[in-house]
Amino acid sequence: MAEIPIVFILAGLAAYTLLAGADFGAGLWTLLAGPKRAGRAATRDHARHAMGPVWEANHVWLIFVLVVCWTAYPLAFGSITSTLAVPLFIAAVGIILRGASYALRGQLDGARGQRTIENLFALSSILTPFALGTVVGGIASGRVPVGNATGNPVTSWLNPTSVLIGALAVAIGGYLAAVYLAADAHRLGERTLELDFRARALRSGLCAGALALAGLLVVRYDAPALFNGLTSGLAAAMIGVSAAAGLMTLLLVWRNHFGPARASAALAVAAIVAGWALAQKPRFLPGLTIDQAAAGRSTLLAVIVAVAGGAIVLVPSLILLFRLFLRGRLDPAVTLDATVLTPPHIAQNQKGKTRLLAALAGTTVVIGAGVTVFADPGWARALGIICLFAGAISTFGLATAEPDETT
Repeated sequence: MAEIPIVFILAGLAAYTLLAGADFGAGLWTLLAGPKRAGRAATRDHARHAMGPVWEANHVWLIFVLVVCWTAYPLAFGSITSTLAVPLFIAAVGIILRGASYALRGQLDGARGQRTIENLFALSSILTPFALGTVVGGIASGRVPVGNATGNPVTSWLNPTSVLIGALAVAIGGYLAAVYLAADAHRLGERTLELDFRARALRSGLCAGALALAGLLVVRYDAPALFNGLTSGLAAAMIGVSAAAGLMTLLLVWRNHFGPARASAALAVAAIVAGWALAQKPRFLPGLTIDQAAAGRSTLLAVIVAVAGGAIVLVPSLILLFRLFLRGRLDPAVTLDATVLTPPHIAQNQKGKTRLLAALAGTTVVIGAGVTVFADPGWARALGIICLFAGAISTFGLATAEPDETT
């Protein structure tokens, strides 16, 4: 049971990297708009409008990671936040400045100070992922000892591994953003912007890949324990998956298949997160394993049930948001077509599927909650958790089902 919240944390980190990381990358491209075909103004507007519907929702994952870590692994959380207080503070300031400048930018079209606000937004979009990357580097390289502020407040995050991971976080964000923005431009029929971001995706993908390869050399000499973990067992397999997915993304972008490129780019980044976790397992911090860092059984059980219950509401809502966004339903210039009437026999089948999903969702949630709370054997708790996630997936199906009209 002690490892289940770690899985939640890693899933949250992967989601935050894929979603908020792309948002940070979009801010990077507003700074590096350059004299391309579409021009600086069009590039900045495209990046800003693409972030509009989703940029606030992306930070949900960071809050989720912090709360789960704080609750399930309090000793490790206290050690990390006290030793790495400086980069965490920098990241928090960057998030605040970024949010404030994004909100102000929408009110300053053509007004004095618009350029300053745009530059502040772009710089904070670089500063924040870099600071968060140095936090990961400090943990991964074993520079966060157990205890309240027992680590060095400077070298714990300003070291070769941390600087490397911070730079890689910025590069990955730019890479993801370029792929996503190229796909958005393709959907909107903005051919010039599509070509610009296609070129950016190819270049940033090559740069991120080269930086990752060079980083292995840095890690080999600066954090040998981490290097040994990354180059053996399942962690090495995950690094291989990341490399293969990255190359596949470049090929798909080159051939203008931006939809599949989104998925392969996400896989490449998620595999890096999984590889890091497998390389450190079972170590959380130096001298502290995951089992040793975990809170009591009742606390872990409460965390698992709370996450599974929250997922029933949160995950379908976020997926519905992104589904509407990717289909262009939230684009400013889009107006919904008239309601399309569905033939009665098709509508009846859809209603039957809806009832089945509702019954499955209710049944799995009740069974999962009961078994997880009251069962003692490990296999029974695992079955309960599977039922809770099945309930979340069924609820997602209900939430994302489009309403139909009958004649």
